[in-house]
This record gives sequence, C-alpha cells and structure tokens, in this order.
Amino acid sequence: MNRHLTAIIEREGDGYVALCPEVDVASQGDSIAEARDNLREALELFFETASEEEIGLRLHKEVYITQLEVAVG
Repeated sequence: MNRHLTAIIEREGDGYVALCPEVDVASQGDSIAEARDNLREALELFFETASEEEIGLRLHKEVYITQLEVAVG
C-alpha cells in the first residue's frame, strides 16, 4: 500500500533537511534530491517497524502548509 505524505525541505548550512509533518519524521542530505530520498527511506523504515498504535498516535490526517505575512521589527 502506498501513502501520499508531505515533504518539507529547507536549506540548512551546506545541506538540506527534509521533514514529514504527518508523522514528525526528518532526514537530511547534501542535495534536495538526496534529502527527499533519505526522508523516503526513513519513512519506509518507520512504517515497517512502528506498531499500529504508534502510527495511529503520530499520524496527522490533515496537514496544511501556507505562508504568512508578519511584521518584523
């Protein structure tokens, strides 16, 4: 079974950090593609090893990503 999940990737120093907010799993890589692939691997390992109870507790069914404008200074 395949599941569609969100990947948020941002530059951090010389590399990239990838986060899946639905289950709070993160990974990293030297490029965007590597960070995404490493996150996919981390997620697959999570779903292979986590109990149904843990998955149920951590899995957020709805995740909304948007941008906000805020006053700074």
